[in-house]
Amino acid sequence: MNLDKIEKLVKIIENSSMLDFSIQEGDVKIKMSRRGSVGAPAAPMSVSTQGVDTVESIDSEDESYITSPIVGTFYSAPSPDAKAFVKVGDRVKAGQTVCILEAMKLMNEIESDYDCEIEAVLASNEQKVEYGQPLFKVKKIED
Repeated sequence: MNLDKIEKLVKIIENSSMLDFSIQEGDVKIKMSRRGSVGAPAAPMSVSTQGVDTVESIDSEDESYITSPIVGTFYSAPSPDAKAFVKVGDRVKAGQTVCILEAMKLMNEIESDYDCEIEAVLASNEQKVEYGQPLFKVKKIED
C-alpha cells in the first residue's frame, strides 16, 4: 500500500461519519480512528501501520513532506497547554519549528527545510514515530 492510497483513505474517512476504520492489504494493516463526535469539527485522525519495512520516496514534483529525522515521540506543541507550532493552512518559513520529537528524554525541535504551507498534519500528539515517517504534508512555496 503506498502513501497515495493512505492519503485517499484518510480523506474519505475525514469526510464521512465513520469514527473507526481498519483495512489490511497483505501484511500491512492500517487502523484509523477519529476522536470526538460526528458533527463536531473534524478532529485529527490517528493512523497506525504495521508490517511496513521501507519508506517510499516521499518528495515528488507536486507533493512534499516534512519527515521524522529520528525515532521518537511526536509533540505538536511546546507544552500540553500551549497551542500547536503549526496547523493546516499555516505558512512556514525555512528554519521555523514545526514540532518537537522526544528521543531518549531529549526534546528535539524539528524545523522546516524550506518555505511551505502545511496541507496536512500526519501524526497525532504523543504518537510514536519512526525514522523517515511523514509528519506533515506540505506545499513548497516558490518565490
